[in-house]
Amino acid sequence: MTASTDARLSVLSSLAEFDRQQWDACANPGWPSARPFGADPSAFLKAYHRRAVSGPEAGALESKSQRPAYNPFISYDFLHALEESGSATGRTGWQARHLVLDGEDGKPVGIVPCYQKPHSMGEYVFDQGWADAYERAGGNYYPKLQVSVPFTPATGRRLLTRADAPPAARELLVAGLLELCRQLRTSSIHATFLEEPDADLFDDSGFLARMDQQFHFINEGYRDFEDFLAALASRKRKTIRRERREALAGGITVEHLTGAAITEADWDVFFSFYMDTGSRKWGRPYLNRRFFSLLGERMADRVLLILARRDGIPIAGALNLIGSDALYGRYWGASEDVPFLHFEICYHQAVDWAIAHSLPRVEAGAQGDHKLARGYRPIVTRSAHFIADRGLRRAVADYLSREREAVAADHEFLDEHTPFKADT
Repeated sequence: MTASTDARLSVLSSLAEFDRQQWDACANPGWPSARPFGADPSAFLKAYHRRAVSGPEAGALESKSQRPAYNPFISYDFLHALEESGSATGRTGWQARHLVLDGEDGKPVGIVPCYQKPHSMGEYVFDQGWADAYERAGGNYYPKLQVSVPFTPATGRRLLTRADAPPAARELLVAGLLELCRQLRTSSIHATFLEEPDADLFDDSGFLARMDQQFHFINEGYRDFEDFLAALASRKRKTIRRERREALAGGITVEHLTGAAITEADWDVFFSFYMDTGSRKWGRPYLNRRFFSLLGERMADRVLLILARRDGIPIAGALNLIGSDALYGRYWGASEDVPFLHFEICYHQAVDWAIAHSLPRVEAGAQGDHKLARGYRPIVTRSAHFIADRGLRRAVADYLSREREAVAADHEFLDEHTPFKADT
């Protein structure tokens, strides 16, 4: 890729072309790219609290507090599993256009996970209305560039830089995206679920800012689930206790599986749950069966699979991924319609596990006002959008200005109506 930004920028059409350790040095600096923790996720979490920064990052990351949190979704293993399984490829409308910035040593100092797309499915930040309006006016909205993790509405870093990257690296990556948009003649660039530093830089670079919100559980140092309940208003506390009793009535048991404890038979069962839910919600589920096997093969110690059983037979399950500072709830499904079992497996069990493992928060995916009553708080999410056509850009900018006001008002209202006691 030749551009006014920097001749060291290049574009990858597949992660198979890239070195795993070099990717992870940018995606999760300060964390080992190898899989050293085996089957026990607690070893991984303990390492987060005790591991001294060493190796190439030692000079740039002087303390643990300077190390970015480990995010499983931007790791090589997760993104490559999406591509290798065929879930996120050009055939499914996710053609990789990963942007790479090489340093003076010839090794990558910065990366942007980026895809060229002919549709807007699997993104969770909806722009189909913009596409329809532009195409009715005679324009071509697709293809577009998407900076995100496919099918994953989880906030994280998108301008991935090595710990010793030069200060200008992130600005060069943004400039490289704009040049890539021009060279490929795409209509737009959409960077979604951004952490604040990345969102701020995109804003400063002329991208249009968008806001939305999710619901996260925030761990205030609770000793256990009962300690968390004590922070809630009495009526909400009683409701959750009743939900949990009724969800597990009739001999239903719950187990938490991680690492080598997750078998291919478990993945078979969970995939059937996933397919049932996905078929009802999306029409065609995004992930195929091979993806889950690759996830178990390469990231088992970063996976928490929660299964509900009746008489030893699985009837429901939820898939979570484990980061260094969050438990990320992703997919759920069930073969029986049991009242409150969804809340128990997806929300209450996740909170219980996060408290037991001293994780600061639980992110339970997109949408869902019902999470508020279960002790999850409204959290603003951010995205950034570059629209090449000036007319469409003006219209979208006007829409986003009004949408941000509405989101802010809704967020303020919800934040005042959490189930917590007034003094917490």
